Amino acid sequence: MLATISRALEERDQTQGHGDRVTALAEPVARRFGWDAERLATLRFGAPLHDIGKVAIRPELLRKAGSLTIEELTEIRVHPTAGAALVVPLRAARQALPYVLFHHERWDGSGYPSGLRGRSIPLEARLLAVADAFDAMTSPRPYRQAFTTDRALAEIAIFAGTQFDPMVAETFLEVWAGGAAGWPEALAS
Repeated sequence: MLATISRALEERDQTQGHGDRVTALAEPVARRFGWDAERLATLRFGAPLHDIGKVAIRPELLRKAGSLTIEELTEIRVHPTAGAALVVPLRAARQALPYVLFHHERWDGSGYPSGLRGRSIPLEARLLAVADAFDAMTSPRPYRQAFTTDRALAEIAIFAGTQFDPMVAETFLEVWAGGAAGWPEALAS
């Protein structure tokens, strides 16, 4: 049910395949971290659901071509907590909570919704933050064209230590440079 809602949201905000691409980007990095089969299965379940809280956001706001006002930005920033409210009551889905609630936290503490910093952010969310940002940058959006892969990789490197966990960012870049299995073929689908 949650996966169906997530896919419908991607269609609504014109980001079809985003959850699957984010999962495909995150999994080889998680494997490099040595995650076991159970933790990888949780990633495969939770990562595609990370934006499920966007069900609470007006569709026209998600597709807005121009800059967001402060009020609109505040509305967008509700989606992690709205998503958590959907996930928590479902016992079988609670494992997705770190992906849903904390994927917009930043290493330097300036993220949302909780302002967590550094290692207080669950590793699952720190990994997803990099994969999510990379896919967002390399996908066209109503407000800008897609970045080239090289520019997106450079952005990951630049923001390591501020937006992103530096260890996760470095590992992501290493895995990308090493041509992880399925990259970029898995992302083209």
